[in-house]
Amino acid sequence: MNTSLTDFKELSEDYLRIEQAILYLEKHYKDQPGLEEIAANIGLSEFHLQRTFTQWAGISPKRFLQFLTKENAKKLLDQSENLLDTTLQVGLSSLGRLHDLFVTAEAMTPGEYKSRGAGLTIRYGIHPTPFGKGLIGATDRGICHLSFVQADEGDAIDALVADWKEAKMIEDNRVTAPLVAPIFLLNMRGQTPLHLHLRGTNFQLKVWEALLNVPTGAVTTYQRLAAQIGQPTASRAVGAAVGHNSIAVLIPCHRVIRSVGEFGSYRYGAPRKMALLGWEQAALTLPSPK
Repeated sequence: MNTSLTDFKELSEDYLRIEQAILYLEKHYKDQPGLEEIAANIGLSEFHLQRTFTQWAGISPKRFLQFLTKENAKKLLDQSENLLDTTLQVGLSSLGRLHDLFVTAEAMTPGEYKSRGAGLTIRYGIHPTPFGKGLIGATDRGICHLSFVQADEGDAIDALVADWKEAKMIEDNRVTAPLVAPIFLLNMRGQTPLHLHLRGTNFQLKVWEALLNVPTGAVTTYQRLAAQIGQPTASRAVGAAVGHNSIAVLIPCHRVIRSVGEFGSYRYGAPRKMALLGWEQAALTLPSPK
């Protein structure tokens, strides 16, 4: 999707309408509903739905439906096994060489983890993204928080404060606004390395590093992540670590699905998870920007 940063506000507003369409498609995917049926059930004209959806996703609702079916999730899972094997074989387990986002993650010491952010300053801001409003928090060491605003902006900020209780919080859109484009414009990924300021246990850091190895447009399971970090019986603990990820999209927990091919739950709603996966898949099929 060749989108400029100035388009994010419109895309963010469109996402609320697109989410209604995704919810309908997820519920009725077996019937493969046409444009007329989808539009009628979410209260839009066919023309408005087609135009809005295509502007948001870069593809038509019909094409997007293909990425949201359970059978497609299973196919993605089959593809991911080979992609993950290849990733490991070429040595991309190092954070310095991750081809996905070229993200450098800087872990905290146990003392820093226990301090809950004492002595740190976190600058945060709420910005439109293609998936609704997003809250970004950053320290001098990198991005420490990225979440989607579910309903109330105050609740989203409270969750950030709860994670970093001792840190000094400053609302500073000037600092956080430039971070939006490298995260959400796929054609900009890798051009400017993004640094993450992670805070977690050693086990959580291993799980999050494994997530960074899942390529854009691919998926994995809790069982495969557990095996990848050398603890094949720890899938439940892996699930808990995935759930504690506080940097959405960049640490792609949305790429974890159930082993049976179901999309599974997501902190920011199943429709948004399906939208993220479909958006990434669609982007892989579009011509590279010149």
